[in-house]
Amino acid sequence: MIVGVIGKPNTGKTTFFNAATLSHAPMASYPFTTINPNVGIAYLRVDCVHKELGVKDNPVNSICINGTRLIPVELVDVAGLVPDAWKGRGLGNKFLDDVRRADALIHVVDASGGTDEEGRIVALGTHDPLLDVDFIEREFDLWLLQIVKRDWQRISRTAEAGTEKISSMIAERLSGLSITEKQIIESMDALKLIREKPTLWTEEDLFNLCRSIRNTSKPMIIAANKADLSTSAKNIERLKVKKRLVIPCAAEAELLLRRATEKGLVEYIPGDSSFRIVNPDKLTSEQKKAFDLVNDKVFKAYGNTGVQQIINSAYFDLLKSIVVYPVEDEKKLSDKTGRVLPDAYVMREGSTARDLAYKIHTDLGEGFLYAIDAKKGTRLSADYILEDKDVIKIVSTAKRG
Repeated sequence: MIVGVIGKPNTGKTTFFNAATLSHAPMASYPFTTINPNVGIAYLRVDCVHKELGVKDNPVNSICINGTRLIPVELVDVAGLVPDAWKGRGLGNKFLDDVRRADALIHVVDASGGTDEEGRIVALGTHDPLLDVDFIEREFDLWLLQIVKRDWQRISRTAEAGTEKISSMIAERLSGLSITEKQIIESMDALKLIREKPTLWTEEDLFNLCRSIRNTSKPMIIAANKADLSTSAKNIERLKVKKRLVIPCAAEAELLLRRATEKGLVEYIPGDSSFRIVNPDKLTSEQKKAFDLVNDKVFKAYGNTGVQQIINSAYFDLLKSIVVYPVEDEKKLSDKTGRVLPDAYVMREGSTARDLAYKIHTDLGEGFLYAIDAKKGTRLSADYILEDKDVIKIVSTAKRG
């Protein structure tokens, strides 16, 4: 699963990406700093299952710090979107092409109202961030619409003739966008569109269909960035009225703490509600001032920087993910070398034991015999629905490498 980071230029989108992934993508106060998509690894933060099981773990594919398991996930930061991007304006076509693979989207909004619709710097509070939410979603919907409408008369007539289903024809048009035929059918039914009579669908019907497909296939969370600025608090409350999932964040503060942690200046795990300065006497006056501002304007106001909370919410709330721990020895909870709880896998809610086997290795999936619940010591069938924090052994005719 991949999450895309989107937004108009100059909202702090790439700062958010850098803070989440500790990447060094270029940042600047002008539009289109990001031209090619930046891909990086962020982490989900969960309570590690080793605490529940009373064992000491030896993570391999992830990190465990004092009982907090950090599991790698993929983020992609793409070029900023401007009005009429769906027509190819700015880097519109490239932007929309870059988000094809994303399963969910983090929309970084300048909650301070300090950038206009083109991403240019304006006086704080003079631009309405609610307009940015509407325009980004509309650009995406119009982009989908122009794809769906292409040669619409022919495909709608073909569907009415019974030669091919309209849902499968639209799914073919949207192939490569991580959009399934099931999602298209669900959107048609929700709008009460008569699938057997697509020639009767109006332009408005098609637009609403594209909007519903986007909502279903690319669920979105709003990162209300620059939350520490004076004009942001009121706008954040207004954003929540939009009935979207909204989390305040201060990406610059998170990036400062992540970089300071790298240098050994502070102790901080992404998502913490506080940080500790290691050697206060060694800080410059500028550094002390910066940390004081982060503490006062961010942690005291919101409890955290919001960056980690947004990543977790994208995967757990939007994508309905769970975390499963595969092992090879169900008694010792280890792999074949004795490393305890070495791996933590992020799976979709509803995934089965066989799905886990395939995720570990194709051969394990193809040779699947049964699974074992290491917590209970019980045998599980291929269609067993995995639960969060399951510890599972896969028994297969194939051996792990």
